Amino acid sequence: MDSLTLPGRPRQMKLRQLRTLAALALALPAVAAVGADTAPAITVGGMPPVTMHREPTSHGHEREFTSITLLPGRGLNTFQITASLPGRGETELLRSPSLQAASEQMNERGEDAFGNLNHSFGGAFLIPFTSRAGGELSDDKKLVTVRWHDREIRLPNDYLGHYSVHGLINTLKAEDVRVHQSADGETLTAVIRAGNFGGYWLSRTDIRYRIELRGDAIDIRITATNTGSEEEPMGMGWHPFLRIVSGDRAQARVHLPAARYAVVDTIDGRPTGELRAVEATANDYRSPAGAVTPDASTSVNFSKIERTAGSIDAWLADAKANYAIRVRGLSPQIQTLHLWSAKDDTFCAIEEQYNYMDAFGPEWHGMDTGMVTLKPGESTEWHVRLELFDPPAVREISVR
Repeated sequence: MDSLTLPGRPRQMKLRQLRTLAALALALPAVAAVGADTAPAITVGGMPPVTMHREPTSHGHEREFTSITLLPGRGLNTFQITASLPGRGETELLRSPSLQAASEQMNERGEDAFGNLNHSFGGAFLIPFTSRAGGELSDDKKLVTVRWHDREIRLPNDYLGHYSVHGLINTLKAEDVRVHQSADGETLTAVIRAGNFGGYWLSRTDIRYRIELRGDAIDIRITATNTGSEEEPMGMGWHPFLRIVSGDRAQARVHLPAARYAVVDTIDGRPTGELRAVEATANDYRSPAGAVTPDASTSVNFSKIERTAGSIDAWLADAKANYAIRVRGLSPQIQTLHLWSAKDDTFCAIEEQYNYMDAFGPEWHGMDTGMVTLKPGESTEWHVRLELFDPPAVREISVR
């Protein structure tokens, strides 16, 4: 087992850390494999999960992050995040099935034919575009053609029969996955050499990850670099299924510092190109105390975001669980927030995204829809930080 010991690690490790390193041994050919008598590890997308872990230090008195489990075989989906919460102990913060169930379901067949189950739980990264993209369908209905700078981009038709949705890395595999010990936790680095995203995108792209686990924060940086010879558009985002830990959706609150929301066609869900003010509507989440999560299912894209000290302060609070989590957007390129929550379910996805819905659509009439142009050799960084905090006090909450 000495060959699995990372620099600075004591020999007497906890079982969870040993399992994490065993997973790394399978993912990294340069690391010695576990003995032949070891039970086969669960794999998702052909690779074992990787878990970063830290021991809580407050003895249960303060909220602190304790682990992150990622899926290198599925675009480094942040499959689960745990935290130590006062009175609750270690608690799962993302809505996800068991790893065994994920291994069986995420098989690139049926509902997962295009890797779409990757963004149905956990926290999928959405690259090189977020949300849906609509356009002209090919004769065989397998492709959606969109236009960017007078270029045609043909995307897989993988959503509702006439959209491409949530990017192209759902089944891509990470390489050079490495976990390093840090002062208060662990840091993972990895790369996805996406190339031309399976032939669906322009130029070629490398995507580099740096994910840091600390007690007080989880810091995620993703850098996309154009390694090809022509310009390409780039949109980036994240789809975390944040749990309402208490299970009581009626008192959970959301804060989104956004002044506009996108109007969509009620039949096919395509944005109309109209951006309306949130003021005096059910879509106004700007109050410092947040607004109650609606009882009905909601999927709304917000824009005209207000930044505080250079960052986007968006959060979910669950006062009944004495818990709140901030999704702090730190990249200036983030132009929209997407809120997704299903009726009768106990999650709320707060998505920090570069681009608007249907970013290539003609309904925007040439407006900047958040797709960054990368020339050969250029990079862009998506940067978000999770933080735990006290739920804001509210005198009276009414269900909307």
